[in-house]
Amino acid sequence: VQLVESGGALVQAGGSLRLSCATSGFSYDEYAIGWFRQAPGKEREGISCISSYDGKIYYGDSVKGRFAMSRDTATRTVYLQMNNLKREDTAVYFCGAGRQMPLSEYGVGDEWEFSGQGTQVTVSS
Repeated sequence: VQLVESGGALVQAGGSLRLSCATSGFSYDEYAIGWFRQAPGKEREGISCISSYDGKIYYGDSVKGRFAMSRDTATRTVYLQMNNLKREDTAVYFCGAGRQMPLSEYGVGDEWEFSGQGTQVTVSS
């Protein structure tokens, strides 16, 4: 399994950014995929995930309505469109994949079987 994130950048608050994750080595029918992030001095936070069972997409409360996750099965690329960015969105963003989707009654989790190296997103005021 390989996951390679890209697209991180410095962006002003209120702006938009799209992250990409090139994936290989697994089937979308067997593995859930998602995004999580880690800000300096903070715990990891689950952002979004796509179910391998029905393709349904779930979002964490902090990004719901601002971020949109999608996947292109032809190119095996997963995207995270981020709109109306806030300073608190500053973090390293990771792509994750796994047989188990980290979703519970508490929301989207951050524990994935596989993850990439991450891409830095910095939001300035």
